[in-house]
Amino acid sequence: MIADRFFRTIHTIEKFIKQSEPLLGASKIILEAIKNGNKLLFCGNGGSASQAQHFAAEFVVRYSKNRAPLPAISITSDTSVLTAGANDFGFESIFERQIEAVGNKNDVLIAISTSGKSKNVNRAVEKAHEKKMKIIYLCGEKLPEPHHLCDVIINVPSRHTAIIQEIHEIIGHILVELVEKELNYE
Repeated sequence: MIADRFFRTIHTIEKFIKQSEPLLGASKIILEAIKNGNKLLFCGNGGSASQAQHFAAEFVVRYSKNRAPLPAISITSDTSVLTAGANDFGFESIFERQIEAVGNKNDVLIAISTSGKSKNVNRAVEKAHEKKMKIIYLCGEKLPEPHHLCDVIINVPSRHTAIIQEIHEIIGHILVELVEKELNYE
């Protein structure tokens, strides 16, 4: 059972490796935003919320080298904003409302949803598109519902939430590494 579980993840990684183009496209969008003084905003639910916080921390604090902080915010972290927003406007609006407040033209929304069906994440995508932000969407094998609004979709070829999340973790690290390398932080 243990070996089988590892092999399922390895098999999915082997299928995913062929998708370098979306990763390169996402890193270019992130680099352009950072170079132009824009910021990254991350959102997701549950495990994806944890990943949003983790990825924002990698950009702000550091990944593998001491360097200047890069502008990144997880909009999954402020419990007062999240609970007030959910209470007053509904759970579907918790990220959309924050995008409306702090998102600017050419900022980047990195939306994370294993299913691509998270209403609050997808409404954030819609609001980001409305504000002329760039949108990178990490999901599973099915395209997210607002796929037509996204600049880059990085979809993991799996339907299994745990495997998708494991590969999203690798994707986040690769994106930070690509950005650090391009900014000569290696």
